[in-house]
Amino acid sequence: MRETERGDIAVWREIEELRGATVGQLRSKYRELFGQPSRSNHKQFLFRRVAWRLQAQAYGELSEQARQQAAALAQDVDLRIKAPRHLVGAAHQILQPTLPSRHPPGRDERLPVAGAILQREFKGQLVVVQVFADGFQYQDRWYKSLSAIARQVTGTSWKGYDFFRRSLHAPAGGGQ
Repeated sequence: MRETERGDIAVWREIEELRGATVGQLRSKYRELFGQPSRSNHKQFLFRRVAWRLQAQAYGELSEQARQQAAALAQDVDLRIKAPRHLVGAAHQILQPTLPSRHPPGRDERLPVAGAILQREFKGQLVVVQVFADGFQYQDRWYKSLSAIARQVTGTSWKGYDFFRRSLHAPAGGGQ
């Protein structure tokens, strides 16, 4: 195998290893390759920039002629700063909803009234939640949503309504 082929394999192997890198690792590699920190935390952006730089170092960057052609093309592009006048009104109409929202603003009608107590047993632990007009109380802590409480109790992501479903449909005496 020729030395250039070994170099090619090394570059592509390094790029493949970067696919599994964390954002922090990519930012560190970016700083190493570009000599300055990245302003971005977007993983895909960082991956692409670092991969491009590794390839540019291995195979060479754009020729001066290619750079000049790209600059000339960019100068000739007709960029619009504002939308054409005949589209300004149309754009406003496009942004207007055509159907009423399925979720009207305000409190979710599936939730019990303020003052209600929700109870559910989870892994031998009784979970008791008090409902308020603007949130929920569980173990002397305040939560904005039932989902946050369900996540606290289970350690995983739950839809709060689903987690407390039986309690939400229980008769007005509480219980399960």
